[in-house]
Amino acid sequence: MESAVAEAAVRSRLVSAIESQAQAAREMAAAAGQLPDPVLKLGLNNLPIDGPDRYSVTRDFMTMRSVGLMQELTRADKRSARTRRAERDVELAKVTRQATIADLQRDAAMAWLERSYLESMRELLQAQIAQTELQVQAAETLYRSGKGSQAEVFAARGSVEQLRDELAQAERQIAVATTQLGRWVGEGTRLPLAARPVLTLPAWTEGALAEHLTQHPQIAAAAQQEAIADSDAAVARAARSSDWSVELMYSQRGPAYSNMVSINLSVPLQWDQKNRQDRELAARLAGIDEARARREELQRAHEAEVRAMLQEWRSHEDRLRRYDASLLPLATQRSEAALVAYRSGTGPLPAVLDARRSEVEMRMERLRIEMERARVWAQLNYLLPSHGGVQAKPEAAR
Repeated sequence: MESAVAEAAVRSRLVSAIESQAQAAREMAAAAGQLPDPVLKLGLNNLPIDGPDRYSVTRDFMTMRSVGLMQELTRADKRSARTRRAERDVELAKVTRQATIADLQRDAAMAWLERSYLESMRELLQAQIAQTELQVQAAETLYRSGKGSQAEVFAARGSVEQLRDELAQAERQIAVATTQLGRWVGEGTRLPLAARPVLTLPAWTEGALAEHLTQHPQIAAAAQQEAIADSDAAVARAARSSDWSVELMYSQRGPAYSNMVSINLSVPLQWDQKNRQDRELAARLAGIDEARARREELQRAHEAEVRAMLQEWRSHEDRLRRYDASLLPLATQRSEAALVAYRSGTGPLPAVLDARRSEVEMRMERLRIEMERARVWAQLNYLLPSHGGVQAKPEAAR
C-alpha cells in the first residue's frame, strides 16, 4: 500500500499543475517589487499649419521637436506591500500542493484497501463453495443409496449456485476496484497486493484536535486566504499615499533659436480620498473579517468531522471485538453441531447448509466492518500531510 500511495503522488498531473502555479506565483512576486517601466515620449509641438511658415519645423521660433523620458516613482512601502501580497500567493500554492497530495494519498490508500478486502471476500466465498460442493456430493451419494432425499440434493445445489452468484458479484466489484486503483498506480494494478498493514490511528488523534487541525491542508489554505486578505489591505493602505512621476524632456528648435530642456513633476490629487481610497481600504479590511470567519467556521466543521470519524472508528472496533469474542465462535459452533447431527443421521442437510450460510454471512459482514474501518483509517491517517504513513507489518489473521 505504501508503494501505491507513493506512486499516486508521483503520477498525478495535478501535482505538476500546482507546482507550475507555485512557480508562476514566485515569478510574480519577483516582478511585484519593481518600479514601473519608464515611458519614452516623442513629440512635435507648435507646428504652423497656415501662413508662410506652414508645416515648417524650423522657421517658427515656437516649433519644437521633443524627446522625453518619464518615470513613475512608486513609493518603497507600496512596492514592499505588493511583494508581500505576491509572496502570499506562493505560500497558498505550497499549501494547495500539500492538500492535493494528501487527497491523492487518501484516495489511493482507500482504493488499495477496498480491493484487498474484496479479494478476501472472494477467497472466503471460494472456500465456502468448495465445502458446499462436497456437501452436494455427499447428498447425491446418500440419495443414490436410499438414505437421503432428492430435496436435500436440490437444496445443496441451490446453495452452491447462490454462492457462485455472490462470487460473480465479488469478481465484478474487484474489477471495478482494480480500475479505480489503476487511476493511481497505472500498470501496477496487474501486480498482486501485499498483506494489509496494521491499521492504527495516528498519534495526533489522541491530543488536542483544534491544535493539530491547524495543519489540515484546507484549514491552512483558509489561513493563507486570511493572510492574502491582510496583504490586500496593506496594499490598499499604501495606496492612500500618491506616487510622484518625474519627466525630463529635450526640445530642439530651428537653427536660429535656442534648444530647450524641461523637467516636469506630476502627482495625482486624491481630492476625494474618503470616497475612493478610504472606501477601498474599508472593503479590504472587511475582506479580512470575512476570511477569518470562514477559517474559523471551517476549523469547527473539520473538528466535528474528525470527532465523528473517531466515534465511527471506536464503533467499528467494538463490533469487531464482539464478532471475534462471541458472534463468529457461536456461528462456527452452530455449523459444527449441524454437521455432526447430519453425519449421525439425526439432523437434515438443510440445517447444515443454513448454518454454514449463516456463518459465511457473518464472516462477510465482519470483512465489511473491517473495510469500513479501513476507510475511516485512511481518511484520518492522510488528513494531515506531516502525519501520513503506515506500519508495514502484516495484519494478524482473525
